[in-house]
Amino acid sequence: MSLIIIVALVTKRRDSIQGKIGPKRVACNNGAGGLKKGASNYKPMMFNRKEKLKGVILAGGLGTRLYPLTKVTSKHLLPVGNEPMVFHSVKQLTTAGITDILIVTNPQYVGDFVKVLGGGSDFGCELTYRVQEEAKGIAHALALAEGFANGSRIAVLLGDNIFETSIQQAVNDFHTQQQGARVLLKQVSDPERYGVATLNGRHIVAIEEKPKRPKSDYAVVGVYFYDASVFDIIRTVEPSARGEYEITAVNNAYIQRGELEYSLVQGEWIDAGTFESLAEAHQILLNSSDWQ
Repeated sequence: MSLIIIVALVTKRRDSIQGKIGPKRVACNNGAGGLKKGASNYKPMMFNRKEKLKGVILAGGLGTRLYPLTKVTSKHLLPVGNEPMVFHSVKQLTTAGITDILIVTNPQYVGDFVKVLGGGSDFGCELTYRVQEEAKGIAHALALAEGFANGSRIAVLLGDNIFETSIQQAVNDFHTQQQGARVLLKQVSDPERYGVATLNGRHIVAIEEKPKRPKSDYAVVGVYFYDASVFDIIRTVEPSARGEYEITAVNNAYIQRGELEYSLVQGEWIDAGTFESLAEAHQILLNSSDWQ
């Protein structure tokens, strides 16, 4: 029987972001102690290509654009294709060989996720659950995965992102990468709605969050790959103008290190956060041979 682990944050302290994202200990292979905010004793991490990735599915948020459906449950449990939306993220990871998976969600929905997914035995994986008590952005939610990752590299999926095809190739690309992080890019007609990557050949030179005048039409989609130093980076991130800890700030930190690479999304992709995009996601999965 698969193990179900539910970890709830019970503290109500209004700590700084360093305190909220977990222990100061750095879960790195070099055994180093924790870094204070802004510390610069960074050392590149070399990957063991045989090491297994762990998976993180971020399934928080209130889903206000899908009211009144999300008054009942999480948007990630709404039907897409013939299954709850979160099934797609779990299957993306397991078909790519990633079977140790953490799901981060809101406290009011964690019981629903456990009822639907259980311990993961139906998917051939082991699921762990963690609660994000305050919606403070993607990087804030990801920081809760530090103990779960325990020094391993991770593949991170946003639970409302739906893909026509498998992310297997991107996983393979990350396995061949020596260090750092990797994102997935997709050419879109409305890049101002997303984080937009500026490219110079095969290199990303900058990512801008929802720019009014995008410098390219390459959107950064909701799949990210990180080494264990991501948690050190998150500790240095300041809240954005909207009061959130942005994943774009994390990715730009990797750019500054010269350690951010990218793969291109094959096939259709949609962020299923509105009624229109939810309907489109439904059709993508129904018509995709990869997910039938």
